[in-house]
Parts: sequence; C-alpha cells; structure tokens
Amino acid sequence: MSLREAGPPVALVAIFAVFAALSSQFRTVGNIQNILDAAAVLAVVACGITFVLMMGSIDLSAAGVMATSALAVALLVENNRNDNDLGLIGIVLAVLLAAALGALSGLLLVLLKVPSFMTTLGVSAIGLGLATLMFAGVQPNISDAGLESWAVDRLLGFTYLTWIAAGCVLVGWLIQRYTRLGRYAYAIGGAEEVLALSGVKVAPYKVAVFTLAGAFYGLGGVMVTSQLGAGLVQAGKGYDFLAITAAVVGGTLLTGGRGGVLHTTVGVLLIVVLTNGLVQVGVSPYWQGGVQGLIVVAAVAAAVVPLRHRNQVVK
Repeated sequence: MSLREAGPPVALVAIFAVFAALSSQFRTVGNIQNILDAAAVLAVVACGITFVLMMGSIDLSAAGVMATSALAVALLVENNRNDNDLGLIGIVLAVLLAAALGALSGLLLVLLKVPSFMTTLGVSAIGLGLATLMFAGVQPNISDAGLESWAVDRLLGFTYLTWIAAGCVLVGWLIQRYTRLGRYAYAIGGAEEVLALSGVKVAPYKVAVFTLAGAFYGLGGVMVTSQLGAGLVQAGKGYDFLAITAAVVGGTLLTGGRGGVLHTTVGVLLIVVLTNGLVQVGVSPYWQGGVQGLIVVAAVAAAVVPLRHRNQVVK
C-alpha cells in the first residue's frame, strides 16, 4: 500500500482515537456496534456507486432506485395493503427491478451518448415516479417476520443488516479483483480509448456496471424498508450524494481508474464514525454538517494533489 492509499485508513484510526479520548461513551462496545449497524445501508449503496465511479462516470439514480425497491418489496412481502406474501422471492424481485433501472441508466448512456450525470438523474426521477404510483397515498407497512428480523435480530452482537453489508463488500471486492467486469471497469476509467482500440467492446461492460450498481441500490432499499417497517418514497433520500462522498473520501477518484470497494468501505466508516463522534462529544447539529464538509474537501484535495500534473484543465 502506498502512502497515498494509506491516508484514509490512517485518518480513520486517528479520528477514532481522538473521539475515544474525548468521550468514554464513544469507545464502548455497544457504541461500536451501533456505528457498524448505522453504516450497513450506506456501505451497500456505496459498493454499487464505486463501480460506476471507477469507470469515470457518475450515478445520481440511487435515491429513485432505492425508493422503487422499497415500495416494491413492501407490497410483495406480507403487508397491510394486499394479500401478497412472497417472502424471499419478493425481496429478489425488488432487487431485480432495481437492477433493471440500473440497466436503463447504462443503456441510455451508451445508446444516446448522454452524459451519465443526466441519464442517472432522469432514471432517479423515473424511480421516484414509480414509487409514488405504488405508494398510492397509503403507506404499506410490512409484517413479514423474515424481513423485519434483518433490523432486529442479532448475530454475534451485530444486526443481520450489518452482516448483509459485510457480505456485499466481500462480493464487491471479489468482482472487482477477480472478474473481467471489475478489471474492465478500472480500465474504462483509466484509458477507455486504449481499451476500445485493443478490441474490447466497452458498451456492454458499461451497461453491466450500471446494472450491478442498481442491484446494490435495490438491496439498500430493501434494508431501509426492514429498518422502517414500511415502504416509503423517501427511503433513499440523500444516499446518492452520501455514497459518492464516502467513495471519494475513501480514495476512489471521480475521474475513474483508482480506488475500489475496500477504499469506499473505509470512507463509509470515516463518515459514520465522524457523525457518531460529533454527537458523542456534544457538538451542535448546526456545526456537524460544516465539519463534515471541511473533511470531505480536505480528503478530495489530498486525493487530487498527487495527480495535479494530469489535471491541467479543471472541468
């Protein structure tokens, strides 16, 4: 690991040590469990967005995709709106619907040559529209014991949501490290033209990456539904920008070609530890956003300074 890559983990340890010294409550086992539980949904969403960022693209569809999957799963498992009780099948169908929306983002990108910023923003609006139609003015509350247990039951001190997030991080790392999709995502972000000239059809891999990201977002929406006990249109509100922030803070470049799932996981923990620590030491909520913003700006600056010779033009 280079000194540049070691920065986020070192910062995480330093921030944790500072808050542990300032607050005895922060360093308790119970609070550490709370930190990891709170990071679960963000870690899953950030895993998906990491693959998009590695290609040098941007994805703002997470909020809409999560909303669609949240309402879909709430209406497919046992609930107060209908007689459906599909259980695990309902969860899988909700994630597949989210993956389809992700594929739509990828297809719009490669077929219409529209920048990913705009295509994913449009798909987010589509997802929010679908979720609003499914909501239909009546909140669907879930009563499926299996899905409810994700946020309630614990294994070795952590909720099932935390273990699901850990599994997603592992799967994401395996895809990134050992599959052609992961390697080509890096290559597209690093030098897409060179990859295309070498005979690789780039478009299918772009669509596949957005589809994979949509599946991660969909699972995140299902996890939020488990936490809330209901399907809400606002289930994914704020997760898109928060996930991008976590990825960038962890060391994944917005220009692509550097970073990865493990980097992003460190970024997620940085954000959650920072939020939890500021609360524990009694910092006013009015200041917390500003402190977090300063840290994000510092992290982005530290990431791009070593590459300033490549960024003569700032867009």
